Amino acid sequence: MSEVINEAVNQLSTKMSDVEIGGTVKFEIEGEGCIMVDDSGVRAGDEEADVTLTADTDTFQGMMNGDTNPTSAFMTGKLKIDGDMGMAMKLASTLA
Repeated sequence: MSEVINEAVNQLSTKMSDVEIGGTVKFEIEGEGCIMVDDSGVRAGDEEADVTLTADTDTFQGMMNGDTNPTSAFMTGKLKIDGDMGMAMKLASTLA
């Protein structure tokens, strides 16, 4: 597993510790791998999900550290969303 994925799992675990999303989210970091988030926690993995968010490493790291607004990233094409848009919007408010 890559260093980027390990760090992302740690960051997302902290951000999502008190959040119930009511489904499964997959973050796909281009060239690095995938992270799964559901109500049981955050882990590295590549499984089916209700919504998949795809971004490059820089965009993903920017969203994690607060430098990149997830909604802006989506509107400019840096973040792609496939699946349940409502769940993606709920997640975006948690990350922002």
